[in-house]
Amino acid sequence: MKLSLLSLPLLAVLALTGCDRVDPNSPLGKRKAIYQAMLDTKEDLGGMLRGRIPFDGNAFRSGAVKLDELSRQPWHHYPEVKEEQSDARDDVWQRQERFNELARALEAETAALVEVTTAAPVTAEGVAPAFQRVEDACETCHKEFRAY
Repeated sequence: MKLSLLSLPLLAVLALTGCDRVDPNSPLGKRKAIYQAMLDTKEDLGGMLRGRIPFDGNAFRSGAVKLDELSRQPWHHYPEVKEEQSDARDDVWQRQERFNELARALEAETAALVEVTTAAPVTAEGVAPAFQRVEDACETCHKEFRAY
């Protein structure tokens, strides 16, 4: 009897923790997954440039290609109306022209990063400026449109 009385509050807590989750198949869930993959890839590339991970030109080139592919994906998952759980500011929907401009800027910078990695040999010194421009493009958009 005591076990069942104690398990009721535990079940209630577990049920409530699931209410905050984002449906991975929703536009928000898809965006979040893409942004997380972008962040993970960008952290690996940055780690190579900052000495946290040994620099490997081939791995950097592959990561740059992956980041470029990912940079073109999240924009397709912004619905016409903002979701309640979204971390994006209302400005994403109110200033779509500027939001799209910054999205294209990021795409251009990731493409430029890939272009830099086509020259042999791929060195940290050779790719660092292009990678910094990718990071700057991310930060510019976050400052304008992400609600921290």
